[in-house]
Amino acid sequence: MLRPHYLDDSGQVCYVVVNPGGAYLGADLFVLDVEVQDGADLLLTTQSATKVYRTPGSFAEQRMSVRLREGARLELMPDQLIVYREASYRQRMNVTLRPSSSLVMAEVVTPGWSPDGTAFRYEELRLRNEIQVETGGGSQLLALDNLLIRPPLGEVTGMGFMEGFSHLGSLIVVDRRVDQALADELHRITLEHDALAGISLTRSIAGTTGLVLRSLSNSTGEVNLLLRACTSVLRERWHGQEPLNLRKH
Repeated sequence: MLRPHYLDDSGQVCYVVVNPGGAYLGADLFVLDVEVQDGADLLLTTQSATKVYRTPGSFAEQRMSVRLREGARLELMPDQLIVYREASYRQRMNVTLRPSSSLVMAEVVTPGWSPDGTAFRYEELRLRNEIQVETGGGSQLLALDNLLIRPPLGEVTGMGFMEGFSHLGSLIVVDRRVDQALADELHRITLEHDALAGISLTRSIAGTTGLVLRSLSNSTGEVNLLLRACTSVLRERWHGQEPLNLRKH
């Protein structure tokens, strides 16, 4: 981790996760545990893109456990995940939060470069997010978001596989202020971008509801712009903050 720093005067602390190896390789296992205490406000990001290179013999894996206490807030905004040819990667995230907690997390998946210029030369990508809400009666499952991309051999574009797009963006929001009106507003924002997007709402538990936005595009930059536009609405409306600027350049 880099030293904590602050991007504005809101009191939100920002931590940057650094991968000392530079990339994920076959049989690598990375385990991260994050706990945000009562009333704390954390922005968590990465130093650069997460790169998964060839994984002969066994897949690379990341397991992340997140716990949000009463009134805690977490913005999880990593740089894009780049999966290269002959790579297999699994990512599992388990989130436990309270009804008073607030969670916003984004993910961008990009196919890595290959010598022949063909995209989707990786073998398999699995992303699993499980979100539990803790109440007085115990934990209840709010959402199980399970994504599997397994590119077929040969032609890997067009109808039936990513609808001809190459990049994937996801945004998950869990907060008491999530409702159908917010989902409709964010959907209107997605229409302003060169992407295909859809939004779903979860059930409500103790007044807390989840929102999942999935977008497809042909550009990392376009997906990032779309997700940034959506998160900017939440930051300004709920916390009075400016659009996120991670100042990595």
